[in-house]
Amino acid sequence: MATSKIVKAILDPKTNWFAAVHKKTIETRLRKYGLRYDDLYDPMESLDIKEALNRLPREIVDARNQRLLRAMDLSMKHEYLSPELQAQQTPFRSYLSDMLALVEREKAERQALGALPLQQRTIP
Repeated sequence: MATSKIVKAILDPKTNWFAAVHKKTIETRLRKYGLRYDDLYDPMESLDIKEALNRLPREIVDARNQRLLRAMDLSMKHEYLSPELQAQQTPFRSYLSDMLALVEREKAERQALGALPLQQRTIP
C-alpha cells in the first residue's frame, strides 16, 4: 500500500517536475501528428484493448483510425501538422480508458467467480 502511494507520487506530474516535463514532451509529440494518447494502444497487444475498441461507438473508432492514418501519412512524408491544427489537438482527452477499465473489471470478476474467460488467445 505504501509503495503504491510512493509510485503515484513519483509519476504524478503535479508533484514531480520530471514527470511534468515528460508529459509535456509527450503532448508536444502527439500534437505534431494529431494523435491522442489512447490512439497508441495496440489492439494486437491485448485482447482487453481489442474488446474495449469493439464496444466503442463506430464514430469514435472511425475517428481513431483516421487519426492513425493521418499520422502515418505525415510520418512517411517527414512533415507535421500546421501550427493552427496543432493548437486544436487534445492529446490527453481520453476515449478508451473508461471502456478499458470496464473490460478489465469484468475480466477480474469472471476470474473471481471461476467462470471461463470471455476470450482466449491460441497460438497456432
